[in-house]
Amino acid sequence: MHLLSRGRARARELWERAVTGLYSMPWVMQLWARWAVQRSQRLDASAAIPFVPFSGPLAQARAALVTTAGIHLPHQPPFDMDDPEGDASYREIPGDVDLRTVVITHKYYDHRDADADPNIVFPLDHFRDLARQGVIGAVNHRHFSFMGHIEGPHLERLIQETGPEVAAKLRADRVDFAFLTPA
Repeated sequence: MHLLSRGRARARELWERAVTGLYSMPWVMQLWARWAVQRSQRLDASAAIPFVPFSGPLAQARAALVTTAGIHLPHQPPFDMDDPEGDASYREIPGDVDLRTVVITHKYYDHRDADADPNIVFPLDHFRDLARQGVIGAVNHRHFSFMGHIEGPHLERLIQETGPEVAAKLRADRVDFAFLTPA
């Protein structure tokens, strides 16, 4: 029985590597994104993305990071990798976190390099340096992480619930701009 379970684990690992490799191809990602938008009843593929340009002095601005890299702290629950339609929840990441302690739970991209240096997908150390140098005014005391694979009913939850929750928290913190790092 032990050999059988090891064989299944190896088969699952190979399958996840194949899926990760496929989704890491830019043209596959573009096709998938178009398909996902068209499938959604809530989104219009031709609609403009809401965007407000930053107009204040950067040296006085408070910045926050928002990532879709699936990072979280070891004591936080991992993102749900068993649901093929993703996970619309988010994790709050403290601004003073030691990035060597974060965990990445995401099977839809190859995160081996990000595991070695989380700044690749969550450049918090770089933003801290920018604040120390006076390029930006401050780094917020908290940041947010999502899983970047959300579709089906979870997309509606992201749009109606978790996205607005994070936006409200950023407004409450008086964040001037959020820097999104997709993965």
